[in-house]
Amino acid sequence: MLQRLESLEREFADVEARLGDPQLIADQKRFQQEARRHKELDSIVSIGRALRGATEDLGDAQEMFNESEGDEREIWRSEVTELETKVEETTAAFRLALLPKDPNDDRNAIIEIRGAEGGEEANLFARDLFDMFKTFASRMGWKFEMMEGNESDMGGFTSVTFSLSGEGVWSRMKFEAGVHRVQRVPKTETQGRVHTSSATVSVLPEAEEVDVEINENDLQIDVYRASGPGGQSVNTTDSAVRITHKPTGVVVSMQDEKSQLQNKAKALRVLRSRILQAEQDRQAAEASEQRKSQMGGGGRSEKIRTYNFKENRVSDHRIGLTVHNLDKVLAGELDTVSDALLHDDQQRRLAGDD
Repeated sequence: MLQRLESLEREFADVEARLGDPQLIADQKRFQQEARRHKELDSIVSIGRALRGATEDLGDAQEMFNESEGDEREIWRSEVTELETKVEETTAAFRLALLPKDPNDDRNAIIEIRGAEGGEEANLFARDLFDMFKTFASRMGWKFEMMEGNESDMGGFTSVTFSLSGEGVWSRMKFEAGVHRVQRVPKTETQGRVHTSSATVSVLPEAEEVDVEINENDLQIDVYRASGPGGQSVNTTDSAVRITHKPTGVVVSMQDEKSQLQNKAKALRVLRSRILQAEQDRQAAEASEQRKSQMGGGGRSEKIRTYNFKENRVSDHRIGLTVHNLDKVLAGELDTVSDALLHDDQQRRLAGDD
């Protein structure tokens, strides 16, 4: 592993030198690719150097232990034990750092939630998920930006789109993609019966302009008046924007902003991200069948998690995790579930690397 570190140190120095090249700076796409690699290598090399230092310290301590006697020997025995633990822990961290990264791990995310099965109850659940993610984002120190919200008659969401930005957004939020199922007595139920409803969550890696080049000639842009729940007009100008990307058929609509230009800018952000996601999925499908979903096996139509109100239970079906604190999870305390998903992913990737 230390030989691998030497190779990475050489690459790190080469990337650092290239970042100072004026010709590279002029090519923003290549520059950002190199900058991402520099950031990635910086972290890996730092852990590798810590491992090298701990290994050298352990060698020195073992030598002193072998040469010492009496009480001094016991002191060095304790030092060797501590350093062996440190080397073991740092080796594990270095192995994890060396695993191939998800190419989107440093990206921000655009989240889309839609009410699915269950009519108005599904829309109300979509609102609950929205509130959960928004509060979780605040707890994680991420920046939240509302992009588009289509409210239902009872205050839920038929669909809602927002973006999250900050450290570790994609690496955690990618596990939220899929069908979320709720089991509870709906507000619309008069006889106290438990219903099962669902909402879908889509998590898109946010694309930058240099990632996806869009030809204006490939776009069909329609403008219309924004409307609220029940179709009521909420704007007297044609500020809402619908963009169709003709080569792919991707359609994005935005109406939350009063300005047509602002709605267009947000729609283009979502459009780029959907195109990036589609292209990444296509490449992954060609390479193998292992990434049919954003987590493990199975399609995106699978129910990934169940929220049972009667039992105050949240069950994540992908990793067999069940916690009995649904009230806290929906209040944004998603840490236990999120940490478990992240840990499971790391362990599976380490096992596959053996």
